[in-house]
Amino acid sequence: MAQRTPGAGVMTAKRAVKTVFRLLMLPIYGAFCLLTLFGNTDSVFQGFSQALSLIPGRIGTYCRAAFYSLACPDTSDEISIGFLTLLSHRDTTIERGVYIGPQGNIGMCTIKEGTLLGSGVHILSGKNQHYFDDPETPIQQQGGRFEKVVIGADCWLGNQSLVMADLPKRTIVAAGAIVTHSPDATSILAGNPAKTIQRRANPERQPSESGVSQ
Repeated sequence: MAQRTPGAGVMTAKRAVKTVFRLLMLPIYGAFCLLTLFGNTDSVFQGFSQALSLIPGRIGTYCRAAFYSLACPDTSDEISIGFLTLLSHRDTTIERGVYIGPQGNIGMCTIKEGTLLGSGVHILSGKNQHYFDDPETPIQQQGGRFEKVVIGADCWLGNQSLVMADLPKRTIVAAGAIVTHSPDATSILAGNPAKTIQRRANPERQPSESGVSQ
């Protein structure tokens, strides 16, 4: 008789719980869709995001994952979004295995599989949201444009970091760093503006003679 894979029961239970929460969120999603008929989609989305961000604990995590998987394009329900974290644009994609810590602010972006965001991370919708070239015209009247920032797979963004440019896969951003330009893949960034201070080791590299992975 074949044995079950270790942890399979736990995974099955989690999948069942996620399915239940997805069903519970269907009326909320329906209300969201209805309200978008009478107002700006992103404004309505922001209101729902603010309300959902206030739900604490594991229940809040499941509610947010279920709602965003319904409301946002190509978004998985196998994600974790922390307490008081806000999403400001419906055109946001969050892939499987992404963790977003509490008190973050996520603009229009794609966050690819397995990426980690610490507490208080901000991802802006690009760096051209406000034009300011004309000093004689108030900034509010100069317009701007939103850009969909792409955060690659297996990245790690430290607490309070701010990102306004694409990050390739396996990038690490130090806590408090401000990223204004895209680096090469596997870069470790720090500072304001953020610069590459190191490169991540090749994942295929063998452990050193001391027995410690480099």
